[in-house]
Amino acid sequence: MTVSIPLKCISLREGSTITLHSQTWQDWENIVEELGEDRHTRIAYYQGTLEIMSPLSRHERPHRIIGDIIKAILDAQGRDWEDFGSTTFYRKDRAGVEPDTCFYVTNASLVRDCMERIDVDIYPPPDLAIESDATSKTFLSAYEAIAVPEIWIYHNNSPKIFLLSNGQYSESESSLLFPDLPVKTLIPQLVKQGMAIGASAMLREFR
Repeated sequence: MTVSIPLKCISLREGSTITLHSQTWQDWENIVEELGEDRHTRIAYYQGTLEIMSPLSRHERPHRIIGDIIKAILDAQGRDWEDFGSTTFYRKDRAGVEPDTCFYVTNASLVRDCMERIDVDIYPPPDLAIESDATSKTFLSAYEAIAVPEIWIYHNNSPKIFLLSNGQYSESESSLLFPDLPVKTLIPQLVKQGMAIGASAMLREFR
């Protein structure tokens, strides 16, 4: 006899992941719908593999501070931006992913009216996604399928920059979005400063 347990009844410890194989696209749709928007877990799907992850609370602060730094830089450069946080992005029947934080810059004007999940066959993907320690193959494969041009993975107090080329990510020493900034040294310094004196004080000094 098969026993069905509602997903909302399953409690994930911080930092833990559930991986489900042989899942259909409709399974992904159903799970996203069942879990709803008001949750702390994040979901990734790529060609039959589905992961539900509960991030560690200590990973939340760095990516939020990094997001504030990005906004400060873009404002200083006079560039328009839209912060889409952990919005669900998907390519139907193939992949779905929810970043820790993400930004539209080049295509900011095209997505201002988007309020729900974003189909990247209708709207462009975000220009930049930021992840804290999300290094699973499923997450990265989903990003490749959705064609996000740049990902920063913040791990051990250091960002790794991945740029998309010919459908695959390769690590880079420089950012596509900020080619003139030393992102790999600047971001850790500012995050550390934000942790020490507070994010608002750090941002005032940085500005």
